[in-house]
Amino acid sequence: MLKNAGVELVSGWAEFQDAKTVKIGTGKNAIIIEGENVILANGSVPVELPFLKFDDNIISSKEALSLGELPDHVVVVGGGYIGLELGITYKMLGSEVTIVEAMDSILPIFDKELRRPLELFVKKNKIKVHTGVYAKGCEATKDGRTKLFYVEKDAEENTKPSEIITDKVLVTVGRKPNSQALEPTGVALDEQGFVKVNNRCETNMRGVYAIGDVCNAGEMLAHVASFQGEMVAEIIAGKKRVYDPIAVPAIVFTEPEIVSVGLSPEEAKAAGHPTIIGKFPLAANGRSLTQEAEKTGGFVRVVAREDDHRILGIQGVGTHISELVGEWTLALEMGALLEDIAATIHAHPTMTEMTHEAVLATLGHAIHTA
Repeated sequence: MLKNAGVELVSGWAEFQDAKTVKIGTGKNAIIIEGENVILANGSVPVELPFLKFDDNIISSKEALSLGELPDHVVVVGGGYIGLELGITYKMLGSEVTIVEAMDSILPIFDKELRRPLELFVKKNKIKVHTGVYAKGCEATKDGRTKLFYVEKDAEENTKPSEIITDKVLVTVGRKPNSQALEPTGVALDEQGFVKVNNRCETNMRGVYAIGDVCNAGEMLAHVASFQGEMVAEIIAGKKRVYDPIAVPAIVFTEPEIVSVGLSPEEAKAAGHPTIIGKFPLAANGRSLTQEAEKTGGFVRVVAREDDHRILGIQGVGTHISELVGEWTLALEMGALLEDIAATIHAHPTMTEMTHEAVLATLGHAIHTA
């Protein structure tokens, strides 16, 4: 794609000399490149805990995707979306998996109803989960494994920690902007290290932009970075664009998958919206039945205003449910009413029919469920 677009690709480690100049390589072979416009797309890096320094057995999500052999046992520190995605993957590949999470539940950013099918899958597949506990440190064992220590979050200071012996400790407690090399550029950073940008992804330096995880505009998601990159390219080309999305889809690629766009019922209520809610189960959808997706106990849930029927949010949980997210995001971006989707013909047999049925359920007359 780069070749077809006429892009010059230079391979190597770049070091900023100033905001618009980078040096690649050293000595006589060094290359200096100056640009009229610069787009910072440095991304993010895993957060390292001071008492769990990364090494051969203490790994981040990056190393988790490139191990040479499958470990017998993996302990995941952090029960958020990254930890669960990788933890479930390792379990399905054959490893024993244990999750250690400081909060009272896994995936605490989602409501209990949405988490329930995933929690059932975790329990059914014998993934051990310790919630409400803090990892406290580790030590190497004589046989080359690692002993992880953890305590209950309400434990006394002198409480003896519990321990788990494992092959790998996967630390997934978050990510931080990869901005440590940007000091020579003079771009302004916030307290968390994110590059400060406006709604055009412009930094404080003229002609210097930042997109994706490294900046403070939008969620740390790949599709947000891609969207911002396309937007900035158009801005540089003279087009009028701003980053102001109505809805940004969030997807957890576990088994079952969890998807959320817009407001949850609790968020809508907190924002002062009078709401109506409708649900439709995967078990009542023919396409889901043929894919055995209904076995996860999943559903599609629609949140709308009671007075004008404007859709505020759509959530779903279940196998392959992420494939429906495009229509949900478009509905919110277009300011769709329940009647707009109810009056749209959805192809049969497809999983998209569940969106139609969930909207009908919100209106009080779903067809294919009791």
